Amino acid sequence: MSRVAPHLGNVVVLIVGLGVLFGLPALAETYLIINATIFAAFAILALSLALIWGYAGILCFGQAAFFGLGGYTYAVAAINFGETTAAAALAILLPTIFAALLGYFMFWGRISDVYLGVITLTVSLILYRFVNQTAGEQWNIGDAPLGGFNGIPATPILNWPGRPGDQLAPENIFSLTVALLLIAYFACKILLATRFGRIIVAIRENETRAELLGYDVRLYKLAVFMIGGALAALSGLLFANSVFVSPTMFSLPVSGQIIIWVIIGGLGTLIGPLIGCILMQVLTNQLGTLNQVKGFAWVDPNLVLGVLLVIFVLLVPRGLTGLASDAWRRLAGLVQRPPPSAQPAQERTSNP
Repeated sequence: MSRVAPHLGNVVVLIVGLGVLFGLPALAETYLIINATIFAAFAILALSLALIWGYAGILCFGQAAFFGLGGYTYAVAAINFGETTAAAALAILLPTIFAALLGYFMFWGRISDVYLGVITLTVSLILYRFVNQTAGEQWNIGDAPLGGFNGIPATPILNWPGRPGDQLAPENIFSLTVALLLIAYFACKILLATRFGRIIVAIRENETRAELLGYDVRLYKLAVFMIGGALAALSGLLFANSVFVSPTMFSLPVSGQIIIWVIIGGLGTLIGPLIGCILMQVLTNQLGTLNQVKGFAWVDPNLVLGVLLVIFVLLVPRGLTGLASDAWRRLAGLVQRPPPSAQPAQERTSNP
């Protein structure tokens, strides 16, 4: 049964994903579809940190930097190009190159995990502060104004390739986002099953031992860090098509939310952070409307999320997937345990 469980989990994820992909656009209203698109885009962002932190052991608190760069690069390029296909490609390429440069200085500089987390978070906050100060015509990039704290409300919507004037409908954006989420999830699963993935996990477990075995730890860390940056940039690109780009994409609350998603869902898994992300987004939306109810105006969504984080860190360190895994093992043990009547007679006979 333990060998069947991983394959069964993949089948369940695929069935649920395809059901949402084809079922929700046919049943839901436009408002719900747009919200679901945002959830799916954030799920890709959670997946990026789940890969580099949960499996490679890279304590990156700055995924919001690549998320925001992906959104801003797409918006600026799409406005200047007048077509979104090349802009979408550039929105993934540029943050990936930035991740390569940042990772090179960190990994070849032998920076420890704690300082690596501080540096990546600092980079996000620097970008947040910089973009907030880009109001005025002097900060235009071609025809695209960066807009300062207002962002770029006129972010172009993705068009069909080769047809600049034919924009995708909200239902199409949703289908594209969910399809890319499924592709990214199973691509990460396949990657972790390869030799590269096994080496990444070995580096996480014992970096010194991996080096003594002859592996260039810096190169493998840089490679997975770039993959995480590309996934975060893809998330920013899709998010920009659901809302619009603004400096808040680089902000500390976004960086903190990603960490909460991964910890609550389950560090060291891929599906856990996706579940944690979606559940936390639903909870955040509900808490946002709760302060309109008489007697609950004092409720602060950030405070509630902070309390949940503390509870999970102290009481449920393995996250929701850890709880589900333990429940599955108990159930499997009950199924496999023979009834008392099936036990050998000498075991059922008590000694006088």
